[in-house]
Amino acid sequence: MIILKAENISKQYRLGLVGTGTLSHDLNRWWHKVRGKEDPYLKIGETNDRSLRGESDYVWALQDINFEVQKGEVLGIIGKNGAGKSTLLKILSRVTIPTTGEIKTKGRIASLLEVGTGFHPELTGRENIYLNGAILGMTKKEIKVKEDEIIAFSGCERYVDTPVKRYSSGMRVRLAFAVAAFLEPDILVIDEVLAVGDAEFQKKAIGKMQDISKADGRTVLFVSHNMAAVRNLCTRAIVLKNGTAAFEGNTDAAVDFYLKEGARLTSDSGFYKHNNELNNSKAICLNSVELINSKGDNTNVFISDENIRVVIKYSLLEKLPDIRFNLKIEVDNEVIVFTTTSHEDDKTDKSKGDYVLEVSLPEDFFNKGFYKMTLNVGVPNEKVLIEPLTILNFEILKLTSSGSRVNSVFPGVTAPKLKWNVVKVQS
Repeated sequence: MIILKAENISKQYRLGLVGTGTLSHDLNRWWHKVRGKEDPYLKIGETNDRSLRGESDYVWALQDINFEVQKGEVLGIIGKNGAGKSTLLKILSRVTIPTTGEIKTKGRIASLLEVGTGFHPELTGRENIYLNGAILGMTKKEIKVKEDEIIAFSGCERYVDTPVKRYSSGMRVRLAFAVAAFLEPDILVIDEVLAVGDAEFQKKAIGKMQDISKADGRTVLFVSHNMAAVRNLCTRAIVLKNGTAAFEGNTDAAVDFYLKEGARLTSDSGFYKHNNELNNSKAICLNSVELINSKGDNTNVFISDENIRVVIKYSLLEKLPDIRFNLKIEVDNEVIVFTTTSHEDDKTDKSKGDYVLEVSLPEDFFNKGFYKMTLNVGVPNEKVLIEPLTILNFEILKLTSSGSRVNSVFPGVTAPKLKWNVVKVQS
């Protein structure tokens, strides 16, 4: 059964202003409306790309979004910052209205869009439970039945009769999620707020969302930059890009599309050239970082059984004997595979001059998928020379003995090829 349907949803804003910004524009819109004509300002406006300077004051935060959600489904909504995810959730939650299009829903919607959404800071945690329940259309008797479960799940028993204004952001999220989940909405809408909670609470919250969808047959819309959580929780996902739906499909395919799109936007090859104006210090120039495969070619696509050489070229403008390069490899945007440092192996005196620093990433170690590489440079316990930079993205492929691609992937961040030794015990 379809419980939520979005038809041709678009949202237009005028940058920096409320409404159209001028009385003449507002009157123009009203005059077109009373005559049954189209809003004249729908014909102008630019694509929602936060990284580009625009020519128009009007921007389309969302354009022509269409999708359906079945009862009991967990739909993931992913995309870069500024892609339109939060705007879409605010429209779905009736916080704001679309410029064009229509949302059709069946049943109650509970939303958790920001830390402490709907909480009154002067009221206690217990009083806010009843306030939120009333907003969701529940009676006092219905809320009373769930009150103890909500408080126990939130882990805020000791402070439940303390005003919410004295809660930390993590405590507010705990209580807000517990209220939204236990007051039995038909559709639960959750933005990135769970990232504020600690690891134990995030795990518990994801488990609760799985129970809501599988056991209770309720629908969940989930926005997160944690691709591991999206893969673990969602049955289907939509990728938003610059306010449009760039991809819709099963979760694994959507996550792969998102990560591959990110890799393509950051770098089309395994070569990075640094803008040294971004450095915290003028004592170093980071000239380039390259990824080299086993054939000696510069690339960002590797076979799992080949060695990956990372070649860092830099210049010191003064002596820095204790300089340290840190390299971090991540998968799914947030899960760290490992971090390595040059500090222990680099024994040069680090006087003024040009240098080439090289490190090899092991073969038969990475799982099939997309990875990103972050670099930062500094002098330990003294100063930061270059803030953490996401410099390169790369893809790992696995091939069969015949040379064709392996589509399946072992669970886990890495898939090392280990030596198994079998000894038959003589009887």
